Amino acid sequence: MRTVLCIGDSNTHGTPAMNELADQKRFDRAVRWPNVMAGRLGSRWEVIAEGQPGRNAVFDDPVEGEHKNGLRVLPALLETHRPIDLVILLLGTNDLKARFSAPASDVALGLERLVTLINASDSGPDLAPPRVLLAAPVPIEEVGFLGDMFSGGAAKSRALPPLLADVARRQGAEFIDLAHVAKVDPVDGIHLTAEGQAAVGAAMAAAVESMFKK
Repeated sequence: MRTVLCIGDSNTHGTPAMNELADQKRFDRAVRWPNVMAGRLGSRWEVIAEGQPGRNAVFDDPVEGEHKNGLRVLPALLETHRPIDLVILLLGTNDLKARFSAPASDVALGLERLVTLINASDSGPDLAPPRVLLAAPVPIEEVGFLGDMFSGGAAKSRALPPLLADVARRQGAEFIDLAHVAKVDPVDGIHLTAEGQAAVGAAMAAAVESMFKK
């Protein structure tokens, strides 16, 4: 059996569109994209979902807390779930928050730090590093009550895919651009609809199957 570790944010967690910060709803298990992917991959794969709402790649969040920093938690996740055949990295949306003032190029470099850390780990089979599938998140919209929090983020999110494709090439990772797969829910401009979750899960499964045919 192979193992795939899905590291992400609220869209990997399965958070639907929010109307206020107090919303803590979650799609049913069968709707979340890691479980959709698992169903398509079948019993030969163990799919582990590590999605945390608000998680970013490398920033200590001054509002939501240091625990939202993916760089801090990544080593523990790799050790916890090893041996891991594949890490799917779907982060970057929360790095677009206005509070971080990060251009798209810096968001990409932050994600490259995570890929570099995975590549340097011994958390794959036979103490080798796991393979990496780097995903460009679905582009966001500045709407709803989250629009101000992500001010300027929509344009940056559309600039990310070619930058992340370059990161994947430099680091020997595979790449998938989810801009061609799904759209965000227009209610809050950040989270996926149930249909978007299904589409992402199907696209991820196809990408994984393609990778492991090589």
